[in-house]
Amino acid sequence: MEAVDERIEGDMRIGIDARLIHYSQAGIAQYTTHLVKALAKIDRSNQYYLLQSRKETTPLVDAHNFARRGIWTPSHHSLEHYILGLEVANLRLDVLHSPDFIPPKRNPLAKFKTVITVHDLAFLIYPHFLTKKAARYYGQIDRAVRRANHIIAVSESTKADLGRFLGVSDSKVTVIYEAANPVYKPMPKEEAWKKANKLYPNLPRDFLLFVGTLEPRKNIPTLLDAYKIMRDSYKQDPVKLVLAGSPGWLFDGIFQKVQDLGLEGEVLFLGRVPTSALVALYNAALALVHPAHYEGFGLPTLEAMACGTPVVTTNVSSLPEVVGDAALLVSPDDAEEMAVAMWRVISDERLRKTLSQKGLNRAKAFSWEKAAQETLEVYRKAAGM
Repeated sequence: MEAVDERIEGDMRIGIDARLIHYSQAGIAQYTTHLVKALAKIDRSNQYYLLQSRKETTPLVDAHNFARRGIWTPSHHSLEHYILGLEVANLRLDVLHSPDFIPPKRNPLAKFKTVITVHDLAFLIYPHFLTKKAARYYGQIDRAVRRANHIIAVSESTKADLGRFLGVSDSKVTVIYEAANPVYKPMPKEEAWKKANKLYPNLPRDFLLFVGTLEPRKNIPTLLDAYKIMRDSYKQDPVKLVLAGSPGWLFDGIFQKVQDLGLEGEVLFLGRVPTSALVALYNAALALVHPAHYEGFGLPTLEAMACGTPVVTTNVSSLPEVVGDAALLVSPDDAEEMAVAMWRVISDERLRKTLSQKGLNRAKAFSWEKAAQETLEVYRKAAGM
């Protein structure tokens, strides 16, 4: 699609930085994709410019008021906040939204306002979990929050962190919840298991599921300790532990931990799992266990609830905010407590049914259409329109 340059009186010209989608399909890229698609459904009057990598030729949406702009500046480039500002200067934007939180340095000829989304501040809370490259990139957060005209936080927890760690005023932050991909929905357990087993032939019939990147803040070592305690204490041999997710930084110790605990053959690593397979895995699992030390939102818990899968998660950061009363909450540092919760959900069918129904009801409170409406209001506020 070619950019449309005519100015419609009273309408906004909105840029959305979607470059990351070309390089990754992880959390922020998914957030950007779903938000753009929802905005295209609800807004037919404002003009949108989707800033995509010049290598990405596929438009995100097909709508008359959405135009693709090929951008030369690579995502996460060390000079992107300078170069990107030059690339978008001629678009005459009112607002530029940076879902990956780094707004460009404004060209004197470009008077647009900037909105950024901050998904979490794990890199400030757990700096020892970062690689040097990641530390350099995320070290720009101070400048980013000062430069932005308005900030979207994906949870009240993240909003509180922005104030506590960066001194951001509450009035500068709007909380807008994410939502699960609409493909996450219930399906019969036998059908789900057969579909997942075709892709992963070693998949056990009964299993607990973890979904997420294999990195320190996900707290997988404590999950492994809890799983070992549960097996030793309750002799629940048939129930395996399945981990779905790509290795992140500092992940090597996880595989060593499995060996140290003698859990080879009991813990299955699937690697990165496509969305279609993940729907089946959620539905086939006895429960999702999400043991994270910290989450800005904790999307796997919402995805599981949308499938009617019981959830065990931790009582920290945004996770209680997302799951409400629809999950078992445990301390991320207490392997014994986690083991007991895992055993309860495995052994008590009535509890699983209760958590399943509560989860389905809770998931209905989140939608991308609602997120898009609230984001559009932020654009208007930032632009003064």
